[in-house]
Amino acid sequence: MLKVGDKVALELGGEAEILEILGSGGQGTVYRAKHSGKDYALKMYFAHKLRSPDIFRENLSRLTEEKVDSAFVMPLMLTEKTDGSFGFLMELVPPEYKPFSDVLNAKVKLSGLYSVVNSAIKITSAFRALHNSGKSYQDLNDGGFFIRPTDGDVLICDCDNIAPYGEHLGIAGKPGYMAPEIVRGEKAPDKFTDRYSLAVVLFRLLLRGDPLEGGKVLKSVCLTEEAERRHYGFEPLFVYDPVDDSNRPVRGVHNNTIKFWQIMPDYIKEAFEFSFTTGLNEPQKRLIEKQWLDLLIRLRGDITACSCGSQNFLSAMKTDEERKLICTCGNHYAKPLSLVGEKSRILLFDGAKVFDENVKVLAEVVRNKKNPALWGLKNLTENEWNCTLPNGTEKNVDPESAAPIFVGTSICIGNEKFTIED
Repeated sequence: MLKVGDKVALELGGEAEILEILGSGGQGTVYRAKHSGKDYALKMYFAHKLRSPDIFRENLSRLTEEKVDSAFVMPLMLTEKTDGSFGFLMELVPPEYKPFSDVLNAKVKLSGLYSVVNSAIKITSAFRALHNSGKSYQDLNDGGFFIRPTDGDVLICDCDNIAPYGEHLGIAGKPGYMAPEIVRGEKAPDKFTDRYSLAVVLFRLLLRGDPLEGGKVLKSVCLTEEAERRHYGFEPLFVYDPVDDSNRPVRGVHNNTIKFWQIMPDYIKEAFEFSFTTGLNEPQKRLIEKQWLDLLIRLRGDITACSCGSQNFLSAMKTDEERKLICTCGNHYAKPLSLVGEKSRILLFDGAKVFDENVKVLAEVVRNKKNPALWGLKNLTENEWNCTLPNGTEKNVDPESAAPIFVGTSICIGNEKFTIED
């Protein structure tokens, strides 16, 4: 263990001064450290805890030279070896990003459904980029993600276990997140086990529960290591298995799972059902990241909101005899117009937002200050838009200006053309 004020030599020259301890785990300790006038996170390993320290360090060295996706907080530079121990510097996670574990245990609340779905999209997109680069993460769990509650942007830490396909650095994963074949000791982590873990992360994010923990698991008075191996490896059973209902969520214990499952559109339920039935035992059939992204972008386009502020998914809402949507507050309101593009669709309710692939806000629905009955789509980009009104009139929409929302209006935002539809 290093003390405040200690200095650690860096491989490429210079040194890092220890400022404080940020946390400690099984592999090592993370410190706040200053280098060349800037604060960083410094992770120092317990060398005796690593299966092959030299191979691990060699992989870290490769990671310092690679960029996969902006969401990953990658190693920047290695330290010199000191008594067999070594470590690396990485960027600090900004304070506005909160641990995923704090979201799951309700210490932190995301600002709305957009933030929830955006974070799912960001995580999935990052792992798509990682797997397309020929690498796997090998240890997906709630400790590696940090989410910005205001918009769902994500940073992914614990990137030191990323390795090329075929290489295994000795980390199996966290119980509840590991693929069953890893729990059973049948194989090492790879992109297929990553995909199982990704499905678990998405289920926990969207439904705030464990996809394999229901009544059957609760019968284990103490979830011992042996019981975990049975429930997550040898006898895994999805809580909403369509054939076997013996592991259903228990009211009073799994309330979040029960509540959020009811509001999930069928296409999301079907994806999870496949992931935790067929996907339990047939790794190569697991949903790939592109399939999840298509579903999640569709889910984001399903978000609607009542004037009371309550948000829900359109396809899961009840309607009255006039086909108006029924809010939980009792209000009945007409289905919003849709902004439809080649790749996505967004419902245009008051405050609705349009995002790019990096969850950056491109536009927002606003009301005219002088006449609240008139709605517009505000340009939040740095470039002007080309807009064609239903009568054929063309106009440019400058940044911070708004395009009028009428059925039949077309708007070019970036490289994508959108049309407003009923």
